[in-house]
Amino acid sequence: MPGGPLRPMLATTGELPAGPGWRYEFKWDGVRALADISGAGQQLYARSGAEITVAYPELAGLPRLLDDALLDGEMVLLDASGRPSFTALAERMHVRDRGRAARLAATAPVTYMIFDLLRLRGADLTGWPYHDRRHALEALGLVGPAWTVPPSFADGPATRAAAAEHGLEGVVAKRHDSVYRPGARSPDWVKVKIELTRDFVVGGWRPGARRIGGLLVGVPAHKGPVDAAGAVGALRFSGRVGGGIGSAAERALLAALEPLRTDAPPFDAPLPREDARGAIWVRPEIVIEVRYGQQTPDGRLRFPRFLRIRPDVPATDVSEEDADAG
Repeated sequence: MPGGPLRPMLATTGELPAGPGWRYEFKWDGVRALADISGAGQQLYARSGAEITVAYPELAGLPRLLDDALLDGEMVLLDASGRPSFTALAERMHVRDRGRAARLAATAPVTYMIFDLLRLRGADLTGWPYHDRRHALEALGLVGPAWTVPPSFADGPATRAAAAEHGLEGVVAKRHDSVYRPGARSPDWVKVKIELTRDFVVGGWRPGARRIGGLLVGVPAHKGPVDAAGAVGALRFSGRVGGGIGSAAERALLAALEPLRTDAPPFDAPLPREDARGAIWVRPEIVIEVRYGQQTPDGRLRFPRFLRIRPDVPATDVSEEDADAG
């Protein structure tokens, strides 16, 4: 691992574990970062081992609180509503020009969510149980303008419910007595992603390797009158849904959509070129249910997968507010 002091421990994906031997933390939609603090200053490292210190100048004051430590955490960019925005963070994470990094830090600052303590004053803590490392981390009082130690909880279902309520990516469950295993993807840490399901109106599709490479979906841009066939007016684009469309689903979708072909796109604004290229447009009548992770600030779906056609739901009933945790 070039540059980095060690490889970070990784979580496995699974269902939310239960029992007294677990603690639960929020899963932040950011990028992993190790902060190596010593008498020589501070170096920040990405999960890949690349040094990323220049990208985050707002963390320059962290070494004043510690003389020797190795911290593990997540760089997160919170939007105006206080929710993590990976889209906004993407502009920050690859910056290596000091001047540009300083300007971005002033306009779109990150918060370093510190969740583990791996070295302190020369002592290697990776062999300590999680609860001891956590206690030592919390005792440091690391609260600052661009860093914090987010809480951990004993109640897994309540933590998951709170994460869903606040639009977070999910939960990470950690065994109370687990040691830190550098570079290992360990079942002692379990990440539980929160997924949502929601209805969307189909406005077209793009062919791909199969006849339907991706469905172009949206929600009604305005509540208003519908035509005799039940089609809504213009749609606000929500993205392209390609996953989850098996052979049987493709046949059912084509049977429903082919009779609705039209020459003009039913969206209220031009679609990105990569989505509109080769698109076949349809009247906005067919509703589908989609499972997805989150939505970007401009309403685009992340990690969407087709679930089913909803013949029981008229397009006029689809709205911005009908998402539910899956």
